[in-house]
Amino acid sequence: MKFQPIKPELFTKNRERFIKAMQPNSIAVFVSNDEWPMNGDALHAYKQNSDLFWLTGIMQEDSMVILFPDNPDPKFREVLVLVRPNELKEKWDGKRLRANEARGISGIQTIVWLDSIEGLLQAWVHLADNIYLSSNENDRKASPIRSRDYRFIDEMKAKYPLHNFQRAAKIMRDLRAIKTAEEIELMQKAMDITDITFRRLLGFIKPGVMENEIEAEIYHSFLSQGSTGPAYGSIIASGDNARTLHYVSNNGECKDGELILMDFGAEYGGYCADLTRTVPVNGKFTRRQKTVYNACLNIHNYCKSILKPGITIVDYTNKVGEEATQQFLKIGLLKKTDVKNEDAENRAYRKYLYHGISHHLGIDVHDLGTKTEPVKAGMVFTIEPGIYIEEEQMGVRIENNFWITRNGNKDLMKNIPITVEEIEALMKK
Repeated sequence: MKFQPIKPELFTKNRERFIKAMQPNSIAVFVSNDEWPMNGDALHAYKQNSDLFWLTGIMQEDSMVILFPDNPDPKFREVLVLVRPNELKEKWDGKRLRANEARGISGIQTIVWLDSIEGLLQAWVHLADNIYLSSNENDRKASPIRSRDYRFIDEMKAKYPLHNFQRAAKIMRDLRAIKTAEEIELMQKAMDITDITFRRLLGFIKPGVMENEIEAEIYHSFLSQGSTGPAYGSIIASGDNARTLHYVSNNGECKDGELILMDFGAEYGGYCADLTRTVPVNGKFTRRQKTVYNACLNIHNYCKSILKPGITIVDYTNKVGEEATQQFLKIGLLKKTDVKNEDAENRAYRKYLYHGISHHLGIDVHDLGTKTEPVKAGMVFTIEPGIYIEEEQMGVRIENNFWITRNGNKDLMKNIPITVEEIEALMKK
């Protein structure tokens, strides 16, 4: 664990929120993610199931959490299941959590070893009417691999076919979308690490530097500040590479006169930052680059002015589309005839801005949250408009992260340089 310990009260509060949403006489079981094989005998770096982490703070594999608030035995109303420490395995793979350590992280007092949970769980399930199980209900999911949570669902349904099975994900979507003050504190730390890293990059970028060298600087800066590492694959896209939204090759040369789009963010304490900035490789925007950049910044600021409680993402996106249309008319990307004759299902501005403007942010970079219900206080969104011009081999995107409050929103990245003048001044140093 590279970051400072998180107070267990965060996870205790999260479990209380979930339990409050459960039906009476229900049991909920969450399982950890698989360890994914890579090649030979190697494994990919382990990443915990986000729901299990949100409930416990436990990042160790082969873990479970069981919540049964109506269990007749109070000791077993919250149970954390861990793999039993094995001296031989620890010589190879490192130390595993002891019971007292797990209690200190999660706030759960009852620890049961994985090799002895089956009989206990069966008895508890027999007392319950409903079983909540976790599944991946992220709208963007596309993996054909049947992960551990889905295999566990199959096992439970085979063992207990007459129980009522409930979707934990439906509750989690609503709960995880609303961040507590403790969660915002962790997210702010991730963003502050990202801020320091961006400022460092402004003094490093120059003509001739390679995209992968910039990526290496990001990784070094993150780890040296106590971050777990990048929250997602960093996008370091110079020149025309910036028009590829998920460009991750990061192997091009940054050339004099080009812009470089950098989309990166630190992970800290299990929570993510998500920043995008576009800067001139030589430290000075050309007149045209400045014009396009400021148009993108104007759209960004407009988004900030309307992303408030009560607006829906559909209405928000439509309004942003109107603003983008006006900005593109001003900078010569669109003509009035383009707008007059546009297809309502594929509006003219979409030629130059062809992605969404905002997404939920939290434990996952594309975090859980509804796209159809009104925005609520407590949610955290990115704001990330972009302008991508094939004819000019140019891509610009500007992204900050915002915490929605009852009175509007709070820019959690307000201290990160964003204007042309701020960027140029820092690069000049």
